[in-house]
Amino acid sequence: MAGESAVPSNRMSGAVHVAVPALARPGGHYSHAAVGGGLVFIAGQLPITPDGERLAEAAFEVQVAQTLANVQAALLAAGSGIDKLLQVRVYLDDIANWPAFDRIYAQWAGPSRPTRAVVPTGPLHFGFKVEVEAIALG
Repeated sequence: MAGESAVPSNRMSGAVHVAVPALARPGGHYSHAAVGGGLVFIAGQLPITPDGERLAEAAFEVQVAQTLANVQAALLAAGSGIDKLLQVRVYLDDIANWPAFDRIYAQWAGPSRPTRAVVPTGPLHFGFKVEVEAIALG
């Protein structure tokens, strides 16, 4: 886990919360990534640039690209990668955006084919159109 700040949150459990310098600071009381038991858990990532700009007004495709870049940055900081993804959960404000999401996601994921759920939610935080969380091998 080079380049990031990994802080054991509970020495007994071996859980490690990972600060990801390539992402904007979390907006609440959470970590972008946590590692434990050989697994990496990526918190829900939103279309927020590393400098903290919220892309709520950007086109859906731009929001998806930034969100997936954030997931990838968190995976890498936690010592994982797209090829180690086990499960991805996608939250969309409108299920009509599913085909566009799937097209961008397929290019991003490449040959990796983790399990996935796509959940239509209605409005998301800050007016975003997409949020993605993931679980991967460490």
